[in-house]
Amino acid sequence: MSGVVSGGAFEGLRGQLHQAATAFADGPGALEGILRGIVDDVERAVREPLEIFPVCHHSPASAIAMARRLREKQPKAVYLELCEDMAPLLTELRNCRLPVAVQAFASEVEGFPADWAPLSVVAPVTEASAEYQAIAYALDTPGVELVLVDRSSDHVFQWETGPDADHTAQADPDAPQAEEQTALHGDAVGVEIGDLRPRFAELEEHLLRHGRVRHWSEWWHQYVELPLGDSDHDTYRQVMLLIGSLFRRLAPGDPAKVRVDEDRERYMWTRMRQHLAATGADPADCIYVCGAFHAASRVAEFGVHGSDSFTISPPSPTKWRHGLIPSSHAAIEAQFGLAAGSVSIAATEWAKNVKRTGVRPYRLEGQAGTKKSTKPKKALPALTAPTAPPTDRLTGFLQRPPALDALDEAELLGWSVDIVRAARRNGYLASTADAIAVFETSILLAAMRDRAKPTAYDFQDAAVTCIEKDAVPGRRDVGRLVEIMMGGDRVGQVGYDALPPLARDVHDRLAPLNLRLQQRGVQRALLDIASRPELEPCSDLLWMLRRLLPHGAARPIMGERRLGERPIQESWDLALGTHQRALIELGYEGVSIEQVLEQRLRRAAYAPQATAAQVLEAVEDATLLLRSRRLADELGTRALEVLAGERSVDGAPEVLRRVRRLLAHYRTAEPVLPPWIESFVKTGYAHYCTLLPTAFTDEDATVRQVAAMLGFLFGMESLALSLGCDRAQLELALAQSHPTEPSRTALLWAAQTHLGALPRTALRERCAELLGNPLVVPAYPRYLSGFVHALEPVPGLADFVVEAVSNAFARLPDPVLLPWLPTLISTLRASGTELAPLLIREAGRVFPARLTELDAWVPPWRLLQEPPPAHPESAAGAAGGLPLLAAHPATCDALADLLGYDGTWETADAPSGTSPAAALLGRYPRTAQALAALLAVS
Repeated sequence: MSGVVSGGAFEGLRGQLHQAATAFADGPGALEGILRGIVDDVERAVREPLEIFPVCHHSPASAIAMARRLREKQPKAVYLELCEDMAPLLTELRNCRLPVAVQAFASEVEGFPADWAPLSVVAPVTEASAEYQAIAYALDTPGVELVLVDRSSDHVFQWETGPDADHTAQADPDAPQAEEQTALHGDAVGVEIGDLRPRFAELEEHLLRHGRVRHWSEWWHQYVELPLGDSDHDTYRQVMLLIGSLFRRLAPGDPAKVRVDEDRERYMWTRMRQHLAATGADPADCIYVCGAFHAASRVAEFGVHGSDSFTISPPSPTKWRHGLIPSSHAAIEAQFGLAAGSVSIAATEWAKNVKRTGVRPYRLEGQAGTKKSTKPKKALPALTAPTAPPTDRLTGFLQRPPALDALDEAELLGWSVDIVRAARRNGYLASTADAIAVFETSILLAAMRDRAKPTAYDFQDAAVTCIEKDAVPGRRDVGRLVEIMMGGDRVGQVGYDALPPLARDVHDRLAPLNLRLQQRGVQRALLDIASRPELEPCSDLLWMLRRLLPHGAARPIMGERRLGERPIQESWDLALGTHQRALIELGYEGVSIEQVLEQRLRRAAYAPQATAAQVLEAVEDATLLLRSRRLADELGTRALEVLAGERSVDGAPEVLRRVRRLLAHYRTAEPVLPPWIESFVKTGYAHYCTLLPTAFTDEDATVRQVAAMLGFLFGMESLALSLGCDRAQLELALAQSHPTEPSRTALLWAAQTHLGALPRTALRERCAELLGNPLVVPAYPRYLSGFVHALEPVPGLADFVVEAVSNAFARLPDPVLLPWLPTLISTLRASGTELAPLLIREAGRVFPARLTELDAWVPPWRLLQEPPPAHPESAAGAAGGLPLLAAHPATCDALADLLGYDGTWETADAPSGTSPAAALLGRYPRTAQALAALLAVS
């Protein structure tokens, strides 16, 4: 740190502070050291060749001063205190409506404790902030370079791993977080430029008490924002440096916070010197935008001539992702510990300052609300005039009494009327007398707090006192209503006469509902179409609005629209007033809602990336919503073209579902099928037969997609064959399919069984072999998953699937069975509409209906495998039939093959019961007895 500069521009101020310290502290000492040190910090910063511009985040005064200085100085390089890895995202701000937040996110961490995951860092940006002015200037001015110099997102957490770090909050030291986080930012670490707030609690309490304010945001607004709003550049800069140095010197000596603060300053100055050396830029042509707390730095690396002793550590292996997320004033206030409504009030103050001072702020080209410039951007001229030496502006500012603003009665009266109107809309019994009371109470509170002009905070207190009283009838209290009124959350509305023809037509056609559709909020509409047929056109229009408007604008509560069905009763939640902007934008696309919907359907169907499933959806919407056979035929022809050009089976399940539904509709509503759907079935049959062998072995194709292909082939087979298709094509496709994955193998077996190429007995034997092979048992659940998916193309296998699943539950060990259960549940859930009812119905038919019957119940598929216990009369009958069976073995062998038995004839030394004859006699004793009696009679 450099020593005290004597004889400089601030020597007179040092003498006055020395006298003040002697008078108030009974002699020079610690107080004099603090006061004189503050002046040294200010003088050191203003003498730096690289101009330091101290700011406070979300401060209108800082934003105005920033815009004014940028137009005066026209710097060629802007160094900004922001995480350097966020630089590529800043140009995307022009495509957003502020406020937004730049985010760095890492879900998997390497080099950090595992319990820290996920890591998230956000930097919110608002229009009423100095950094946005710097960003807009640098990005839209040719020849200007924007350089982010603060530590990276990775270093934010790297520097929190020291022994003194406290990771319970994971908060950036310059971004105190609120205890209650909002959903927009979550628990992310907040990074902002220039968080200027006392870190010495006693100092903040002293300022609030003597300033007669409730919180820090109000103190800053009253004693910094207003005095600096119209000040010149030198005065603003020196006052901000003074405040930053004061808060820095009076901050508690927390080793962790001091270490991180100083490392950040070393990091930034190191990056700036590296950039100056690499580009050869003149420091006089650059500007350094940082928080006032860091501007009054005393580290050895400070300045362009500082030491280069700081080493920047390499980033960790953690992979960071960057993006933009939406933000709001409330989210910023909650995350950074600001008073509710302070950011909104700052935005209002910014608009007033821009109008009052005449400063033309910077806005990114293309930003919402920005007029497109037709003049080409000119490069910056070279600076020719040297920078004037700094002069003392602090002395005059500190000695000058505050300028008292005259009471703006019109503004205060407008506030009072607006808050009463907002209170009435939210259920308060407010009247004109309350508006007068709020007006007078605001003036009274300002006078009690030594203010000539009531601030927004005085007005808020007065509104709460005069209107809210002791009860809140609605969701919002008066304090929140003031924040909304001040912060620009008010939403405009377009009158009926100014609406485009389409929007007026929508209101006219929905008039039979007797609702105030232009009113904001949700309204319930009840349509009893059975008793009031004139409401059916309203129903048709509401379903079209649901298709075109955002979610929530028209939401059905009761009733649905299906092909071939007529509506009876419906109930809707309508919020057309809230979504008026979306409705107006529909008017820019056509003169009627039907025209817009037809254009949207055509646009979706003819999009370059459109799939067959998406085009079929457009066909269904055209039939269901527009009832247009002409459009449906046109889009159906397009679906045929798209399907013929597809080379993947990704959309097979959706294609199958929609084609089934359209076929069912046309078969019941039309005398003959439309030509396009016949061609679609014929083309689809050949198309999927061609892709089937590849799909069985393609790793990218799922089992559900292959099952949907088979479902199309088997379900549409009769129609396809009647249209001229050849079944041999399907048989060849299955013969050429050689899957290796278990679930697809099971799916192929099911298809072969459906075609008759694989008997059920052989399929049952294959499953038994799988369960009997210890090496295959762990993969058996995957075979079962394939059989479950096979119910889509072959629903007749439901009894076999129940048998296979039951055998799995009976024989599979728990370590294999339990991990498979989630897969089975997810499979049934994904295809539950079609598959679950089949399994449940078949299981209900097979399993006993009462619990008492379960012990004696034998599954049907085991009746051929487990003979019943032998009875004495059965044994006698069997003995009588043995000579006959021995005399005619061919008959017995044929019957054993028919019933699915394998065995050999016993010999004299073979054990009893091993031959097919013995098995048959034990299973059917009465047949043997009857046959023996018949032969005896004859």
